Amino acid sequence: MKSPDSIAPLPNPARTVLILSLAPAIGLGIGRFAYSLVLPDMRESLQWSYSTAGFMNTVNAAGYLAGALGGAAFVRRFGLFKTLWLGVLMSIVSLILCALSGNFFVLSFARILVGFGAAISFVGGGALAATIAQANPKRSAFLLSLFYTGPGLGLIVSGLASPFLLQYFGPGSWWIVWAALGAISIAMAIPLLINPIDTPPPESATASAPVALKPMIIFLIAYFIFGAGYIAYMTFMIAYVRDAGGSAAAQSAFWCLIGIGAFASPWVWRRLMTKGDSGRTFGIIMATLTVGAALAMIGATPFWLATSALVFGNSFFAVVTATTAFSRLNYPPDAWPKVIGIMTITFGLGQTLGPFASGAITDATGSLSYALNFSVALLALGAVLAFFQKSLRSPQ
Repeated sequence: MKSPDSIAPLPNPARTVLILSLAPAIGLGIGRFAYSLVLPDMRESLQWSYSTAGFMNTVNAAGYLAGALGGAAFVRRFGLFKTLWLGVLMSIVSLILCALSGNFFVLSFARILVGFGAAISFVGGGALAATIAQANPKRSAFLLSLFYTGPGLGLIVSGLASPFLLQYFGPGSWWIVWAALGAISIAMAIPLLINPIDTPPPESATASAPVALKPMIIFLIAYFIFGAGYIAYMTFMIAYVRDAGGSAAAQSAFWCLIGIGAFASPWVWRRLMTKGDSGRTFGIIMATLTVGAALAMIGATPFWLATSALVFGNSFFAVVTATTAFSRLNYPPDAWPKVIGIMTITFGLGQTLGPFASGAITDATGSLSYALNFSVALLALGAVLAFFQKSLRSPQ
């Protein structure tokens, strides 16, 4: 039986990675993050508090955490590509459920399901992308970054559709948006279905490759803080834009600019990713992310919001890419699924705390600005900590 790094040479690796990137486009860009676009209408129509709205992303993050914990088991059982495909299927089912019911428990289950699906497809897809990158060493950083343009595509698609659907159909039409996003996701999943990659389940010895946590503990703490800090921006910024008087066009433009920033990420950060064996790369990108989040707090004017969206989008997905680069540069291929799983678990733990805490701060203070400023402070802390992580390839 082949190990996970035994993929036959691919004639067009960039095309293959771009097809794989449709998985995080569906699971993350649409399934997870489009909630921010629909949230204001859902909150008003269903009479939710900000704490309840944040709770929906907390349970989503809990599902993501469960998927991260179970990702390695899915890889052992089904292989990398089938794990990715199962995650995509779960994400699509969750979108359909969101369109069918306004019941709190049904919606909670749907948010958990898309979190779980996004995580296992991320673990499988991230390991696949790292494997393809490893087979093309001269283009490895670029190929790896291409996988993380997927969420940007999902953001652009949902940003172009959701605000205008809500404007056209009026208050209470949030379920129509979920139905439309479900249909779009089904169409996006077709290229994945017809372009499978032959990756059988790895041998048990591969799946149980030991990974020591202590050498990368600083990196994990910084990634945990990133998970807790970024999620307030991705959950509540559309509400912030809307509260500042932003029209459907303004909301769409803001969200699409985040996606456009993500698309530029491979070209902006490709050289730095080749030096990602320590926490320096992670720290530089996370510091840029902090600046991006802080720019929106200067003032809710079109200039500051647009700049914030571009900088945040470009660096947000690059932070995630940096974690895979760190894994790829410091560990052997047979350990990648497990290391990426550990990273995703850490990220998921941070995400679980962030949304509900942000919603509670907003309910207590009556202003989204306090919660968003708190998230900026968290991101700054994580950026500073990351610089203390040493390369695992160097003497400790």
